Amino acid sequence: MNPVINFVELENRVISVTYRNLMIGAKVMLVDKTSGEQLPDPVVRITSPVPVGSLRISLPASVKSGNYYLKVLNGHGQFAAQSVGFSVA
Repeated sequence: MNPVINFVELENRVISVTYRNLMIGAKVMLVDKTSGEQLPDPVVRITSPVPVGSLRISLPASVKSGNYYLKVLNGHGQFAAQSVGFSVA
């Protein structure tokens, strides 16, 4: 069972993603692609008992223009999945 997170779109500073095989407690976080730094905000937890779904993640004003990707840690804090890169203008 391989966890997957798919970037769908970024519109009006809202990221839309779909996911598969992610369990309750998994954390989705934004990572700066250039520096590798995990941003402290936004961090979203998977709360649905169903391992398939979608998320809409609003970007706070503190997220500057640049290249990013989403990283998922499972409920034990271990790497689970990563999205493709995308740009924030």
